[in-house]
Amino acid sequence: MEDGNTLYQEKTELLKALSHPLRLQIVRGLLVSGCRNVRCMEEGTGQSQSTISQHLMRLKAAGVVKCRRSGNEMYYEVADSDAAAVVAALFGDEAGDYRCPCAGLQEEEE
Repeated sequence: MEDGNTLYQEKTELLKALSHPLRLQIVRGLLVSGCRNVRCMEEGTGQSQSTISQHLMRLKAAGVVKCRRSGNEMYYEVADSDAAAVVAALFGDEAGDYRCPCAGLQEEEE
């Protein structure tokens, strides 16, 4: 069984990762629209590629998102069910509102 402090620390890190408006918008967009690349996120948020990439790095480091490669493109999807539950609670979304059409893409090699 996990130490209570460790569990609280993990949940705090998740909330920190989601605590920026753009990161929250990115995660919800990924949940609602499915797997997307940075170009799609630029169009959806009006933010620059570099700004989105910086926030994606933060989300990836926290384990909230993962990326998959398809040719030269990187596609992102939500990887943390707790993050999806938090976003759903914040926006009143239902699990059926979320989708990700990423099936079949190769996992990115680190």
